[in-house]
Amino acid sequence: MMQRISESRRISFPQCWLALLCFLSSTSALARQGTVSRRGILEIAGGIGLVTLAPAHAEEDLSQVVEVVATGDAKKLFNEGRALESQGNMAAAQRIYSKVTKISPRFIYGWSNLANTQVAFGDLSSAEENYSRAIELCKESMDGNEEKFGVRRCNDMYLLRLNRGSVRLNNGMPQEALVDLQQASILKERPDAIILQNLARAKELNGLYSLADKDYNLAISMTANEVSPFWIRSALCKYQLGNRSEGFDILKRVENRFPEAPEVRSAYAVFLAANGDQIGAQRKFLEIPDRQRLRYSDIDYLTNVINWPSSMIRDVSKLSEAVGDNKR
Repeated sequence: MMQRISESRRISFPQCWLALLCFLSSTSALARQGTVSRRGILEIAGGIGLVTLAPAHAEEDLSQVVEVVATGDAKKLFNEGRALESQGNMAAAQRIYSKVTKISPRFIYGWSNLANTQVAFGDLSSAEENYSRAIELCKESMDGNEEKFGVRRCNDMYLLRLNRGSVRLNNGMPQEALVDLQQASILKERPDAIILQNLARAKELNGLYSLADKDYNLAISMTANEVSPFWIRSALCKYQLGNRSEGFDILKRVENRFPEAPEVRSAYAVFLAANGDQIGAQRKFLEIPDRQRLRYSDIDYLTNVINWPSSMIRDVSKLSEAVGDNKR
């Protein structure tokens, strides 16, 4: 975390980007599951295939017109930036988008695409700020006078909210993320698996476990044929709620897909211990390489990095103690 709005494209974000995020190369990939929209992370779109802006009336101040479609030099640069992104040259794309925002500071997608590249480099604070600029411009576009012939209004607010919410989710702003993701869900008007998994994560981080569980269930039902990293969050949420049988069923599918991920092994061990298999739990826990396993005796890591629920933290700490990791 985090369709081009017109001809969107997805990237596989960690989910081993969550480089924001492709979190799947490690357990934290499985842990911090908020993802910037794969429809939006490379490019939210802007301009492609949309109606060209009509010339502003002579009495209008062009500097105050919100641009939904780039024009002139900004359009040329914007298309160049998109091409560079598609080639994976994110550093060059970022430089180009930065120029676009200087030439056309009222162009919505200059800011949002700049934010996308910042997400790719892990600069979440700057990305959050620039998604916010895009959102404010989009609001202006939506709240302005009635749409004029040939002038396109911003209609991508749900994606902008989704992307900013996903960034906030991974940047220590869970309450703000929840607001954004709730708005994205409302604006989308129909269930969306990417919104649901991020919204569930936001609810979970805000302690709303029952509501998070419902959203995880729906998101999983929409992706039932493809096990995704966020499924582990559903299992942990169910553990917190005392629904360990159903949680373990989900975790077994995750373990089958990602058997060597340390977070999966650790969670699996906790479930085994909760089911009375202490020997099996310790054996599974010890499958994790020492350096990675020692993290699970670190309360700060459990609480602030992978954000496990309190019941999981309590029980993995017992396991860590049982195998002697807390004495190292």
